[in-house]
Amino acid sequence: MPELPEVETTRRGIDAVATGYTLRKMIVHESRMRWPIPADLPNLVADQVVRACRRRGKYLLIEFDRGTQLIHLGMSGSLRSVLNGELLRKHDHVEWQFDHVTLRLHDPRRFGSVLWHPSASGPVENHPLLSKLGIEPFDPMFNASWLKKGLAGRKVSIKQALLAGDVVVGAGNIYASESLFRARIHPKTQAARVSLARCERLAESLKQTLTDALESGGSTLRDYVNATGEAGAYFTLHAAVYEKEGEPCKVCATPIKRIVQGQRATYFCPSCQKV
Repeated sequence: MPELPEVETTRRGIDAVATGYTLRKMIVHESRMRWPIPADLPNLVADQVVRACRRRGKYLLIEFDRGTQLIHLGMSGSLRSVLNGELLRKHDHVEWQFDHVTLRLHDPRRFGSVLWHPSASGPVENHPLLSKLGIEPFDPMFNASWLKKGLAGRKVSIKQALLAGDVVVGAGNIYASESLFRARIHPKTQAARVSLARCERLAESLKQTLTDALESGGSTLRDYVNATGEAGAYFTLHAAVYEKEGEPCKVCATPIKRIVQGQRATYFCPSCQKV
C-alpha cells in the first residue's frame, strides 16, 4: 500500500505540474472505486485553476476555488503525469487534462477514491475522512510530549497504536517496524507504558525513518511509480529489520524475528528491542 512517503513523493510531482494551471477537463473512465466518484465532479472542476496540491496523511488534496478533491491511492494505485494524448493503460480510471500535461489515476484493485469537499463546507480538514487523523510527523508540534500524551491509557501494543494513525500519521507497517527498531522499543510493549524518554527516541526515529524513505523515493511497493512514472529506490532494500526474518541484526547479529500483530507482519530484534 502506498504510505506517507509515497504519497508525499507523488504530491511533490503533481504540485510541480498542476498548481497554478487551469484544469481543462476531468474524465472518469471508471467511477466504481472504493466509493463512487460523484457524477457531477468533472463539471465542478472543469476550467478551474488548481490553487494548491497538499497532503493530509495519505490523502492528496487538490484545491480549487470551489472546493477540494480528496484522492486516495488505495492498495496499489498511483497518480502520474503523462504527455497529452498518450494511450490509456488498463486500469487508468481517471484523467485530469491540462494544456501541457495529463494526470492519470491508475488503480488495478480500485480501492482508491476521488471525493469532493466543497468550499462552502468549511476547511477540508473537517471532512470526515480527515478530521480524526493524528498530527503530521514533520509538524513542529510533534515531539515526545505530544506522543506520550497521545499514548496515555492505551492498552494496545505500541506497534498497533502507531498504525492506528490517530496519534501521528505516517507510521505504516514498514515504517513502524523500522522506527521501533531505531528507537530500541519492543513492538509488543503496551503503548501506555512507553516512557517519555522512549517517546523521545521514537518521535525522532519516526521522523528520520520517513525522511530516509522520502530520500529513496519512498517506494514500499515493487510496482510503485511516482508522479513522473519513475520507480523509487525501494526503501525496503535498506531496511534494518523489515522482511529480514532470520538475518543477523545489523547492530548485534541476533537473528531478526517476525511476529503477526493485528494481521500485519512485524519484524524486530529480540536483543536490541527488549520489552
